[in-house]
Parts: sequence; structure tokens; C-alpha cells
Amino acid sequence: MTKQWTPDSWRAKPGKHMPEDYPDAGALAQVEQTLRGMPPLVFAGEARQLTHMLGEVAAGRAFLLQGGDCAESFKEFHADNIRDTFRLILQMAVVLTFAGGKPVVKVGRMAGQFAKPRSSATETIGGVTLPSYRGDNINAMEFTEDGRRPDPERLLKAYGQSASTLNLLRAFAGGGYADLYNIHRWTLGFVDDSPQGARYRELSEKITEALTFMAAIGVTPESQPDLHRVEFFTAHEALLLGFEEAMTRVDSTSGDWYDTSAHLLWIGERTRQLDGAHVEFFRGIRNPIGLKCGPTLEGDELLRLVDALNPDNIPGRLTLYGRFGSDKIADRLPGLMQATKREGRNVVWAIDPMHGNTLTAANGYKTRPFDRILSEVKSFVEIAKAEGVHPGGVHLEMTGQNVTECVGGARALTEGDLADRYHTHCDPRLNGEQALELAFLVAEKLKEERVEMVRHAAI
Repeated sequence: MTKQWTPDSWRAKPGKHMPEDYPDAGALAQVEQTLRGMPPLVFAGEARQLTHMLGEVAAGRAFLLQGGDCAESFKEFHADNIRDTFRLILQMAVVLTFAGGKPVVKVGRMAGQFAKPRSSATETIGGVTLPSYRGDNINAMEFTEDGRRPDPERLLKAYGQSASTLNLLRAFAGGGYADLYNIHRWTLGFVDDSPQGARYRELSEKITEALTFMAAIGVTPESQPDLHRVEFFTAHEALLLGFEEAMTRVDSTSGDWYDTSAHLLWIGERTRQLDGAHVEFFRGIRNPIGLKCGPTLEGDELLRLVDALNPDNIPGRLTLYGRFGSDKIADRLPGLMQATKREGRNVVWAIDPMHGNTLTAANGYKTRPFDRILSEVKSFVEIAKAEGVHPGGVHLEMTGQNVTECVGGARALTEGDLADRYHTHCDPRLNGEQALELAFLVAEKLKEERVEMVRHAAI
């Protein structure tokens, strides 16, 4: 792989899952030129801070919580939806922080998570074949010839929506909405309403006791402003490299190239070819980056990808997201973890328990069983422990809305319930209650690990 890199050097490489059928290449080029002149969505200093914090995750001193929509949409763009998902991530983070005894790095699949790779370039309904829906920044969900035609103007609309989303997130994160005491009060409401609330009450009561003690010794949001705000970062799969190239700028402080469309960007399972366009683009930007690792990936290939993407072995630069399925993780993950540990590669190991556990219900709806999601997360923690690797985090497709897209959970949603509130534009998401329930159940596992580590240290 050549050492020469420019933001457009990916164009000389084969690229997958990017639309090649824009009707007017000149119009696309004009939109990309317009984007080059737009203000950055995030700043290089913020991305460097996230790299540092993920370095703490790689060292076992912190935990990564990454979550949000499968695919953002123009139609469901509302301040309430952004607020509810942000609040849910904070609630989950408090539970995981208390149980694991470590800071939680909070990253949202937000403010740019539009495009999605598709297994087929076309879709056929009623004998009519049209291009597949690829995400609102490319074409429309409506099954019409006009709707499915790629439209470069959608990139500008996606940029505007991302900017508005980030504006709200920054206001929520720094304006008092993220007050630690508020977050805990919201979680207590969940515990009281959940059918499994008794199981989570002990942990929530201990958090209440800790906050009461802190207040008694004068540690309050008024005396400690850090309790009044949080650090929150954004991420998305960088699928459309033309857009990402347009958002890539030289940092005036370091002289390095940063993709200013998000703090963290990742390469998907379908676009991680070593000689491909996406790996070429990612190796040159200095953001923290991620790589999805599925059941077909072998240890030697993973090491080549790690070395291409993080040749200086910088802690926090590269996060590996396992996405195997609850039935395959035990066979596939240990060898990959053994490879990175054996060769001394500084990576964050996290688990994406969503994508490998998707199935189609009898009524035609795509869904994900909650039990399989939980099983894969538990297996991840156990395998990491067995391999001497820090279980660094979880990556979830979820929403703060009360949707019915994943079956199971405390309310035991069934396939018959899916039609009630099935709103996703792509893949099924955990609803707010299911996601917080998962956080409590993962917290139990992290607490077990922490207690065992303390016990071993005392021997």
C-alpha cells in the first residue's frame, strides 16, 4: 500500500456500496464542491480528545457506550427524538459507570448516520424493479422511480440536519439537561415501571445512596460543574466517500487531516477490503476510527487491516467492533482477540450484538430477539476475560422512542406486536426500555467482573 495519501486518493481504488448511478455526475461534483466550503461539523481538537479517551478504554480504564439510530431520516427529524436518544445513552452510561467502576465514553450514532450498505442494488415489488433504498442522503424510501433515483441535493440536506442535530446535542450536553441527578431520577422512573424493576432496584438504590453521600459532603452540580454536563461525541459509518472527502480538512494546529463530519467514523463489514477505497481513505484521516469484524474475518487479515489503519499503534486510534451473532461468537472471536493480543496491537475491542442477530419473523418483519442480543454481549465479556483482553464496550442500534421492532425484553414483545410501532427506515432497533434493560443486565456482568478482579488483587 503506497504511503502517499490525499483526501481523494481513494478514488483510484475499487469502492463498494457507493451509488454509481447518479443521473448527473456534474451536479454531484458541484454539491461536493459546495460541501468543501461549508463549516466543519466537528473540530479536530474534539476528535483528539476522543482518541485520548478511547486510549483509556484500550488500557482497561474506561468503557465505551456507542448507540443510536440504525439510519437517521429526514422525516423523523425532531428535537424530541434527538433528546430522547441522548437521554437514554446518558441513563445507560450512569448504570454502566456505577457497576463497572470506570468512566463511560459516550458516542452517539447521530448527526450523520444516513447511508446504509444494501445486500442488493435493486428491489422488486409487484413485478416492478427499482434501485434499493440506500438512506435518506442518497434516495427516498418511497418505492417510485423518482424517489429511488439518487439525488445529490440530499447530501446538502443531510449536512444541514447533522449541523442542527449537533447544535442540539451540544446544548443538551453543556446546558444542564445532562445533570447527573436528573439522569438518575429518570432511571428510577424506568425501574418503577418495568416488569423486572425489582431486579434492578438494588443497583438503582445504591446509586441513590452514592449521590446522597456526595451531596452530604458538598459534591453537587452547583459545587462541581462537571456533574452538570457531559462529554458527548458523534459517529457514523463513512460509506459515501465523496461526502467524507469534502468534509476532510487540514487541522491548523497539527497539520494533520481530519474528517470533520463526525468525531469517530467506522468501516463496515462489507467495505473493509484491504486494497479498497474505504481502507485507503481511512488510513489518512487522524480521527479515531472503527472497523466492523464479522464471522468471515481471519486473524491474519485482521492484523493486516490493523497495521494499515493504525501503523503507529496509537492507543484509542482504532476500535474493533465484533458482530458475529450469538451462535457464532464463541467460534470466531477468540482467535481474533488472540491475534491482536499476541502481536501487541493497541485496539479497543467492543461488541455490536445487533447485526449478527437479525432474522425475519413469520409475518415478514425483520426483527432481533432481545435474548440473542444479551447473549452475545455476555459471551463477549466472558471471551474477553478468558483471553486476557479488556471488554471495551458495546455498540447498539437503538432509539429513545417506544417502538416495537425487537422481540423480547421485560415486556416480552412478540412477533405479533411488531406491527404496532415499527418505524425503522432500515434495521430493527431496541426501544428505550429494552436498551436500558440491557444496560442493567450488562451492568450485572461488569459488576461480577469487577468484584472478581478486586478479590484476585487482594489475594
